[in-house]
Amino acid sequence: MLAALTALAVSLAGGSARAGTVAYELDQVATFSAPVYADDDGVHPNLLFVVEQAGRIRVVRNDHKLEKPFLDIRDKVQFGGEQGLLSVAFDPDYDDNRRFYVYYVNNGGDIRVDGFRARAGKPARAAAGSGKRVIKVDHDQAGNHNGGQLQFGPDEYLYAGTGDGGPQQDPENDAQDPVSLLGKVLRVDPEPGGGYDVPGDNPYVGEAGKNEIFALGLRNPWRISFDSASGALTVADVGGTAWEEIDYVASPGEGQPGGLGANFGWNDYEGTHETAFGTGVNASPHTGPIAEFSHVRQNMGGDGFCAIVGGYVVHDPGLTSLQNEYIYSDLCNNSLQTVQVPSGADGEDLGFDANGIVSFGEGWDGQIYTVSQNGPVSAIEPIT
Repeated sequence: MLAALTALAVSLAGGSARAGTVAYELDQVATFSAPVYADDDGVHPNLLFVVEQAGRIRVVRNDHKLEKPFLDIRDKVQFGGEQGLLSVAFDPDYDDNRRFYVYYVNNGGDIRVDGFRARAGKPARAAAGSGKRVIKVDHDQAGNHNGGQLQFGPDEYLYAGTGDGGPQQDPENDAQDPVSLLGKVLRVDPEPGGGYDVPGDNPYVGEAGKNEIFALGLRNPWRISFDSASGALTVADVGGTAWEEIDYVASPGEGQPGGLGANFGWNDYEGTHETAFGTGVNASPHTGPIAEFSHVRQNMGGDGFCAIVGGYVVHDPGLTSLQNEYIYSDLCNNSLQTVQVPSGADGEDLGFDANGIVSFGEGWDGQIYTVSQNGPVSAIEPIT
């Protein structure tokens, strides 16, 4: 998905658009060097953390970008194309333990999740030397399809979306193979000193498969997210040659996420369409997408998508007409749009020219941010 990012030279254009009866605009926060993600720490409402692909996390404090980075691990990160430092997630008990986790591609090309701690009394700086390896996933087939998202679920476990390894059509069938950690959503309980425990209800605990697997059958889940209100899981899975898809699994309730053991179908299915190259046992029945978008150009009746950019179910009280809808975009069709969940019905088209958008962020009080690979991180705001 990120392979095309460096070829994009157009800049994020601001402006406004009307969604329903409410007009919105992009309010630029700051610019960065190849940003790929933004998040808050859940504790300090005046801080926003922005991940730069080359291996740094920068901080915006009270709308001012700080000169010194929160974290700098450029010496550990293999950067370029779809590789790099790809996301950050803050522990649900961050206020007490100051722990946070990063997802990156290391110098050997493998996927790494490491844990760090912020400095005591200095929330805008990570503690030097605090890094501990949580998990490493071998990724030696190709440099693409690394996935990239970390999220803590409503159960307070850490989730990671991994890509299928890279080769076209997943010839090794990694996404469907329960012995491979590629093409999956993983779910672990990180240990303070490094490493992790496995939740006892993960679907392959005691079965023939990797205990870390929570869900399988994904091609390149560049962005996954949990609904901060309902706990439902949404996966925007980057497609191959024909279709992009949004997968959604409702929470079963009581703070538990849905999707335990779900099979999202790749490489037997791309969207709702059965492929001719799937191998092994066909992934049917499987959890199909709630929405899909074609690669056919718009002037030929298609959607003009090429790599979906997933966001969040909106709960920002200022985005009134977007409430409880999932916001997303695409690397080629750059319009900001929403889809209703769980029905998959069309939501709003905000009409923004958001060329270069590669990610969204969900900040304090549900604030939604757009992240452009060209530099700008912007908040979606109502025009008052």
